[in-house]
Amino acid sequence: MLMEGYVSTSVAARHQTLTGDVALTASNRFDRWVLKRIQGTVATAPVRFALWDGFAVPLDLASPVATIVFKNRRALVSWAWDSELNFGETYMAGTVDVCGDLGAMLEAVYRAWTKKPNIRPGSLRQPRNTVGAARANVHHHYDLGNEFYRLWLDREMVYTCAYFPTADCTLEAAQVAKMNLVCRKLRLKPGERVVEAGSGWGALAMFMAQKYGVSVRAFNVSAEQVAYARARVKERGLADRVEFVEDDYRNIRGEYDAFVSIGMLEHVGLAEYPQFGKSMDRSLARHGRGLLHFIGRNEPAPLNRWIRKRIFPGAYPPALREVFEHVTEPHGFSILDVENLRLHYAKTLEHWRARFAQHADEARAMFDEHFQRAWSLYLAGSQAAFATGSMQLFQIVFARGDSNAIPWTRRSVG
Repeated sequence: MLMEGYVSTSVAARHQTLTGDVALTASNRFDRWVLKRIQGTVATAPVRFALWDGFAVPLDLASPVATIVFKNRRALVSWAWDSELNFGETYMAGTVDVCGDLGAMLEAVYRAWTKKPNIRPGSLRQPRNTVGAARANVHHHYDLGNEFYRLWLDREMVYTCAYFPTADCTLEAAQVAKMNLVCRKLRLKPGERVVEAGSGWGALAMFMAQKYGVSVRAFNVSAEQVAYARARVKERGLADRVEFVEDDYRNIRGEYDAFVSIGMLEHVGLAEYPQFGKSMDRSLARHGRGLLHFIGRNEPAPLNRWIRKRIFPGAYPPALREVFEHVTEPHGFSILDVENLRLHYAKTLEHWRARFAQHADEARAMFDEHFQRAWSLYLAGSQAAFATGSMQLFQIVFARGDSNAIPWTRRSVG
């Protein structure tokens, strides 16, 4: 039971124990004023905000979904100064903790957040993802080690949004359904040639070859992923139909019947979209068609700075119009189909979070406590972003503007 203005002594004691510091000074009027200002930015959220000594901003709610506890003054002031960056920094460091469900808290905060992104001219600019920068960014995230990702991904190591035909579909079945959906939208036929930009651990390339009879050339700058995929393709006897190339998408050459990119466009960077479009144009035959599957937004906005700093350096989730303006329109491509799978991504992340939580101790042993907390926050925040519509998951199908080798009805594209 919460007394007015204070969290229960058991909760306060628990958080003092977690910090290992039971001699913190009592909060003062300034601390409480800052806490109330922070709570005011999400005033309608069913979330309680508390300080290290037990003081909490009263809520007109019997049961908040969670309590956010600041363990020291530095963490508190850092939130007031820059919550976008320092929420993640303080949670990762353990100087802010959450009593209750982290995902439910984040979803409530996202829905209640009163501040709109301040999109000033030039604010979407970021360092260009040159070939060297792109390789470094990929190394930061995707080369953490195959054993780490094996802890919580599906058997095929697919690290992109799954497709759930039914709500009770397993993650494994949903990832297979996603790969089937992609292949049907591309209308793949035996004997065709496919180029893939950004191949992950190779699941889609091998699926296309094995199930649809095509040959695939897949480009990826992650050395660990390429090595893993090459080993798997030999094990499955597909080396004559699937080639994994450790190289940048800008160096794709040759002519192909289909171009596919799953979960990569958001890592290309807005400034490099013209180069990405040129690679598509250079690669596709006159009758060719393509599919892009990517995280996006309803309107242009930069990615959260903490995510860019700690998880995905160089990433930018585009609005559809940015993709059309800079990638497809300059080369006369026609958009044939657009689908938004954001709720499927929220469901995918629900599965990933559950698996990651089951293996939290192993992730902590591989890296450290800060890393484990950062990734728990990243997965929970991503699920909340897709559940609340802050992020979208787009699939677009395109073809040459003068090509009549296109679907007659929508039924034939998925």
